[in-house]
Amino acid sequence: MKKKITVLTLCAMLFALCSSAHAQQPKKVPRIGYLSNTSPSADSARYEAFRQGLRELGYVAGKNVVIEYRYTEGKSDRLPALAAELVRLRVDVVVTGGGATTRAAKEATTTIPIVFAQDGDPVASGFVASLARPGGNITGLSNFAPELNGKRLELLKEIVPKLSRVAVLGTSTVPGHARFLKETEPAAGALRLQLQFLDVRAPKDIETAFRAASKGRADGLLVLSGPVLTSHRTQVLDLAVESRLPAIYNFPEWVEAGGVMSYGVNLTDLFQRAATYVDKILKGAKPADLPVEQPKKFEFIINLKAAKQIGLTIPPEVLARANRLIR
Repeated sequence: MKKKITVLTLCAMLFALCSSAHAQQPKKVPRIGYLSNTSPSADSARYEAFRQGLRELGYVAGKNVVIEYRYTEGKSDRLPALAAELVRLRVDVVVTGGGATTRAAKEATTTIPIVFAQDGDPVASGFVASLARPGGNITGLSNFAPELNGKRLELLKEIVPKLSRVAVLGTSTVPGHARFLKETEPAAGALRLQLQFLDVRAPKDIETAFRAASKGRADGLLVLSGPVLTSHRTQVLDLAVESRLPAIYNFPEWVEAGGVMSYGVNLTDLFQRAATYVDKILKGAKPADLPVEQPKKFEFIINLKAAKQIGLTIPPEVLARANRLIR
């Protein structure tokens, strides 16, 4: 009887020790891959918005979550290798900043969840089956709103009443640019504007594009941000000033860096909302079941100092509609 009691006591003690050791095992820290086709400086506002979104959900980088970030510095040919590197690190989810990065991640893995913080047309790009039911390992947020470029042309026309020719800087290989341009044409026709699309695929194309705009007698500029243009933002802005071209851009970063004005989706809001997708996925949700969300916030920003630099006076009624003025 005593032997039985001794054995049972030892078993209970061993069980308690094992349970205690199991309970004290460190919890697995989630690892997030962040893939960008620009540089850290060009991407800083969006990346910080994403981190802020994570913090609001209780994730603090370096404490209870690890973020592996990879930047191409505008060199898109590096994307496949960087995406493959994140896959080798066995990250729990990959967050991408645009169409090119999403495609690279998609080609690198069919199992690791992918969240795109923005995409112009995720269905046409082949990333999701539909906005309501993505159906694969990819989901995220769309930055597409068909009225945006038409609105940009209207604003450009308001500040340059004699506007007749608009040079459009974009990249034909960037998913979404073709659709944006197509959606712009009816608005251009209604405003009696001629559009001149200038394809910027590499840094060397930027100066060539501005020379073509000058030769085409453009009196306004519409810039569709892409990896090359964003990574060489300063050069684009300098050439716009040199050419004395009133320009409107997609995103605030351009105006904060010296552009005249921007109107578009609030990208920092999209990147902050991307953290919600990451949180749901880390808690067990499948990308296939998480609907793609549409943009909710838009903003119009004017840089008065930049306007003055090219001798442009912004009408009071336009100033009154701006969400923010930079003086």
